[in-house]
Amino acid sequence: MSVLVAIAITTGILSALWGWVSVSLGLLTWAGFLGCTSYFASPQDGAKGLAASMITNMSGVFWAMVIIQLSTIAGIEVVGYVITGIVATLMCIQAKQTWLGYIPGTFVGCCATFAAGGNWRAVVPALLLGGLFGFLMKSAGLWLHQKISQQRTEFETAESK
Repeated sequence: MSVLVAIAITTGILSALWGWVSVSLGLLTWAGFLGCTSYFASPQDGAKGLAASMITNMSGVFWAMVIIQLSTIAGIEVVGYVITGIVATLMCIQAKQTWLGYIPGTFVGCCATFAAGGNWRAVVPALLLGGLFGFLMKSAGLWLHQKISQQRTEFETAESK
């Protein structure tokens, strides 16, 4: 079994579980899948990738709220667009800090917050748990691949004797 197939199997199983968990807890299922996707797309693997994804997702939530609040205060639509442009620039510049270097993660958190109408209290737990599920999907898939490969090697060794 290839690594891709093993990860696909564990992703399918854990996606179904996430659907049930998110609905049971009243979380935004789609936002959790964005957190999961953010982890999978992270340039780093393992705990470092999970941390980078979660930290940048949360910074994106923060920046979305800055845009929403400043645009509300301004009250003029065109000023909101200017604020959005300035904040988007800052979202990219923050990547100078290594721990904020995963720019797509920042935009995922920001967009999720906009999609939820600024309800950051609903977005934050879904993004974080979704990221954790993404980590589990990939880790479990890699574990499954290793176990199956190991058993196949043991079987082939025993068969050749």
